[in-house]
Amino acid sequence: MMEMTAATENLEIIRQSARDFAETHIRPYVMEWDESQHFPVDLFHKMGEYGFMGVLVPEEYGGSGLGYQEYITVIEEITKVCSSIGLSTAAHNSLCTNHILMFGNDEQKQKYLPKLATGEWIGAWGLTEPNTGSDAMRMKCVATQDGDHWVLNGNKCWITHGISGNVAVVLARTGELLDSRGITAFVVERGTPGFKAGKKENKLGMRASETAEMIFENCRIHKSQVLGNVGDGFVQAMKILDGGRISIAALSLGIAKGSYEASVKYAKEREQFGKPIARFQAIAFKLADMATQIEAAELLTRKAGYLKDRHLPVNFEGACAKYYSSELCVRVSTDAIQIHGGYGYTKDFPVEKFFRDSKLCTIGEGTSEIQKLVISRHILKS
Repeated sequence: MMEMTAATENLEIIRQSARDFAETHIRPYVMEWDESQHFPVDLFHKMGEYGFMGVLVPEEYGGSGLGYQEYITVIEEITKVCSSIGLSTAAHNSLCTNHILMFGNDEQKQKYLPKLATGEWIGAWGLTEPNTGSDAMRMKCVATQDGDHWVLNGNKCWITHGISGNVAVVLARTGELLDSRGITAFVVERGTPGFKAGKKENKLGMRASETAEMIFENCRIHKSQVLGNVGDGFVQAMKILDGGRISIAALSLGIAKGSYEASVKYAKEREQFGKPIARFQAIAFKLADMATQIEAAELLTRKAGYLKDRHLPVNFEGACAKYYSSELCVRVSTDAIQIHGGYGYTKDFPVEKFFRDSKLCTIGEGTSEIQKLVISRHILKS
């Protein structure tokens, strides 16, 4: 019991730290960044000083050395203020940084993790291509071996930090099409000849989180930049996405809680027919549904984090958490607009932005349909 209490107290300290950071350094600029699609690079350097850029990275590599419960809490608290910053924090931690942590050799870890974990560098992760989203094994980005180097050609799209990332983990085909052992992961530094940024996407939501193309034209990468073994990239990516699903579940949880808390506050203050609208059953029942479903989403997400911390299989639980939480945050943010009425449709209230931001959670790092595929295969496997 004492150990549980200590863990709970530690989690609350981290929650308060993330909450205070978000209120001080993010909230004053949320709509300014959203309107201009400004990606605040300096903010992420500052987040590194607070340990939010290397939550899962061991202290020996300059990280915070924490687990998934703390990570979920950080993402949730930042997202309650700004989903865009929550998304970029999640992508940096769980994709690029985590891929190097999980599959890099000691030399690669020593070289990159301290820079990533302290926020000196921002990380990107490249799997998706213009014609291959969920169908990753048909990727056309190809790496061919040339002596001690690999030559990379192709485009990656929808990449978080595709322009501003200092280093990217890139998945490229090194074998036959549709061969799960024909894809390899490479670490590519910004400034490498033949590696350049492409178009920045103009998005519905998550507008302050940079999304852009990465273009490779005869980009020469030394063989020392291969992560793990040649041909292991696809298997590695699927394991990274297992953890990534927990990230998006946490992100979804933050959006849902932010929408819910704003709705409770508004419903208590807004009066119609001589009383606060919270006292009308139509509104009160919406709030009850929101609260119940958020509880369920948090339990699913925390369970997946619990398993991940103990290095137990999390494929099914992560997919369940991501699927349920992402669909939930869309429902909750939609109901939040309805509770706010006409005011909810304006940019003067936070629910308008939560509504726009929520939809990405059902698409990024595996669509809801892909999550149902993962879940159903788990259920039906013999």
